[in-house]
Amino acid sequence: MNSWANLGFDLHIELPQGIGVRTALLQTLRDAIDSGLLKPGTRLPPSRTLAVDLGVARNTVADCYAELAAAGWLVTRPGSGTVVATLASTHSREVEPSPTRRRLTYSLLPGSPDASAFPRTAWISSARRALTTAPTDAFATTDPRGRVELRNALTTYLSRTRGVRVDPNRIVISASSGHGISLLARALGGTIAVDAFCLHLHRQLLVDEGLLTIPISVDESGTCTDELVSTSAESVLLTPTHQFPLGGPLTPARRATALEWAATTGGVIIEDDYDGEFRYDRKPVGALQGIAPQHVAYLGTVSKTLSPAIRIGWMVLPDRLIDPVLAIKGPYERWVSSTDQLTLADFIESGRFDSHIRKMRTSYRRRRDQLVATLAQRVPQVRVEGISAGLHAVIRLPSGTEQSVLAAAKARDLGLEGLSVFRHPDVSSVGGDGIVVGYSTPTQSQYSRTLDVLCEVLQAALR
Repeated sequence: MNSWANLGFDLHIELPQGIGVRTALLQTLRDAIDSGLLKPGTRLPPSRTLAVDLGVARNTVADCYAELAAAGWLVTRPGSGTVVATLASTHSREVEPSPTRRRLTYSLLPGSPDASAFPRTAWISSARRALTTAPTDAFATTDPRGRVELRNALTTYLSRTRGVRVDPNRIVISASSGHGISLLARALGGTIAVDAFCLHLHRQLLVDEGLLTIPISVDESGTCTDELVSTSAESVLLTPTHQFPLGGPLTPARRATALEWAATTGGVIIEDDYDGEFRYDRKPVGALQGIAPQHVAYLGTVSKTLSPAIRIGWMVLPDRLIDPVLAIKGPYERWVSSTDQLTLADFIESGRFDSHIRKMRTSYRRRRDQLVATLAQRVPQVRVEGISAGLHAVIRLPSGTEQSVLAAAKARDLGLEGLSVFRHPDVSSVGGDGIVVGYSTPTQSQYSRTLDVLCEVLQAALR
């Protein structure tokens, strides 16, 4: 094939049989444009390239392009080739955005860091260095455990910052903490204890994998782990560093109770260390896994520290769970980009990750302080809890007001989560009314205005 035949863009079309080639090509191109397969602005291959691909005469393709351009279906631009024209709605079908995906004017939904603070320059620098030095096998199928470069970097980082007892062979990379929970759920099966108030998305993942979830109580001291012995649970999902959503750290006594339960029964503790790097008014709380690594499956992710758009999480597993989890995950890594893993490894080893976390810890502490001060001044009838760490706060509301606050927020296009959404369906309506405020979510430039709207919503609903 001549070299010029490799220029331009590929276009997959199949010509109908039983009619002339020219008629078939005209009909196929019109149908592709009218159905939206070829959208306005799409550049078509040069007539010579398309003719070679279809096995037809070049003049046939050129004549079809000219006829469609004269009819307004295509536009010929000197130096830019032939593109699909911007046509009336009868010629193209644009999909309307789903109303559930509409961007909120204001958002205090928990679970996201400040997207505007993503360290773009530093990340690009790490990506450039990682790709430049990447071994050839990084661009082929790779180990389902994940890239060894990232597992080595995480071994040092997790040991140094979270007290995790780990070596690279016990780390399995996942696409997120939710992905890790799904893999562990399939490996464990059976019955699992969860907090009466916990992240509903993770609880639903367990249910979707066929596990029976048993709720256990939560208070200001974290999960009431003494209740584990009276359940039939074979595993338990905990957020011991900063209970989600109520915010209390698991006390030393309750930690010891959970570990004793696991050692006695052979049960597994799944430790979701979702925001362990962010603490403000207390000393760092180390990972539970560091005390009993053969009884705790430790989960972490960059979704809070960097961005949920970087789909990388990790599991540090007890020896007995490594092979079952890998068997479920598959024979090679098909979930997480190898190049993203290499970039994160460099980002950690270069010290940029630590620098970013220190910067954001200071920023989020200021936001938390601003939230508390603003509410104390403007809405003193509410109480703020769970603020010694993390990226969210619980605002306790007068009894019976949660739904009215959420309705007022919706009217102002403010995204809020009610505390009730995190309550286990088998738990009665104990726990009081409240909202969970993600103070890390707005950009810095939007934050003060978003707090103004929150106060106006609370004032209106509680009046």
